[in-house]
Amino acid sequence: MIREGKQFRLVKFFALASFIVLVIFSFPFSMVISQKGKDILLKSYEDYALWLGTNLNYQVFEYVTRPLSSIYEGDIRLGEPKARGLMDRVVRDTIRGLNVDVVNFYDTKEGGIIYSTDPEQISSKPIETPEFKKAVQGERSSRLKPEAEGLWGFFGIERIGAVMKISTYIPHILHDTRTKEKYVSGVFEIILDMTEQYRSTVKLQYRIFGLSTLIMAFIFLALLLIVKKAEGVIEQRAREQHDLSEQLSQTERLAALGEMVAAVSHEIKNPLGIIQSTSELLGGTPGANDTQKRLSKVILEESVRLNQIVTEFLDFSRPQALNFHECHLEEIIRKNLSFMQPELDKKGITVKDNLNGQSLRLMADQELLYLAIFNILLNATQSMEDGGAVDIKVDEERGHYRIEIEDKGCGISEENAKRIFDPFFTTKEKGSGLGLPIVKKIIEGHRGTIGIRSREGEGTKVEVRLPRTR
Repeated sequence: MIREGKQFRLVKFFALASFIVLVIFSFPFSMVISQKGKDILLKSYEDYALWLGTNLNYQVFEYVTRPLSSIYEGDIRLGEPKARGLMDRVVRDTIRGLNVDVVNFYDTKEGGIIYSTDPEQISSKPIETPEFKKAVQGERSSRLKPEAEGLWGFFGIERIGAVMKISTYIPHILHDTRTKEKYVSGVFEIILDMTEQYRSTVKLQYRIFGLSTLIMAFIFLALLLIVKKAEGVIEQRAREQHDLSEQLSQTERLAALGEMVAAVSHEIKNPLGIIQSTSELLGGTPGANDTQKRLSKVILEESVRLNQIVTEFLDFSRPQALNFHECHLEEIIRKNLSFMQPELDKKGITVKDNLNGQSLRLMADQELLYLAIFNILLNATQSMEDGGAVDIKVDEERGHYRIEIEDKGCGISEENAKRIFDPFFTTKEKGSGLGLPIVKKIIEGHRGTIGIRSREGEGTKVEVRLPRTR
């Protein structure tokens, strides 16, 4: 039983540990999926920005740099008002209708922004980022520009309200007409606002984590139900094992007790018979006086009572070979009531039953079943010395007969009710304590069950269930 308890605790530990592990792994799972989405989003914006930058670079070269090179004879100055106005027209025509936040142009000679779609940024110094330095060296590159409002989310998950932009740096390459060499005259910075799409990705990340947690919670609830079911099964098996162990122990005790009682009863019966016959002879002798007759009568009565007790011992100890045949339960009950009617009338006890018109056929040992019901009714009448009522109900249910015999007598205390079927336990001054154990033995021999519910001072109800067939 202890081992089964440990097994159940192990199952409960497994359920809790599984839930914790599933929750822990659901977080990196959601992170991996959402990060993959972010990477795809970033790559798409980066490709878009590179395509736009290449196109913008070509448009500026064709419609700004080339025309100005003939005017300034190779010494191109894009920062001058005329060149800036021409570049502004070309840039705005190129990005019209596209999702572009800002376009900046850094002059590598002057080292600042000489053109921007945001006039406030003109003349600003560049931020010497690795991406910008790569563009100065002639390589294209991009970087994210997070502008989160307030703290970021937990465990590195960005806030849903974060603002996210991507900056792409594209070198503007010219040819030196004198040396015929290529050089980077400036750097385009194209800033795309990807906040809306990025926030959708972050929301998806939260949804995935929440959904994963919810799924794990459902799995945990399923495990809890399984654990609860396992608990019920284990407890039921533990009870069954405990009951079987008690029944086995009780059977072993009763077997040993039966052997002892049979041996003792057999030895008592022979001298008891001699005592009984001798007392009858002494009481019937012609010269016996009144005292001798009275004492002989007492000896005879007590020897008869002792013989009945010894007979009960033998009945309890002997294995009962039941003689099954078809009989009628209502007839067995009515025979008992007819036999006990004088005693019932003497004590003023009324009996009510629901046997009218019922034919309750069953396979049973009629004599032993009669004895069992007689003992139950006898106990009921003995509990009502000042009159009362006995209620007998018989109902058929699922191949069984349920017999209820309820009295309004003195009842049984809770402590005594636990021992009511123990051999030799009795609360009567004169009693062997074998009446109910014999009843239980007979009922169980018929594959039936017996139970007693009693409350001290209110009465007792005995419930017997008997199968209709053998």
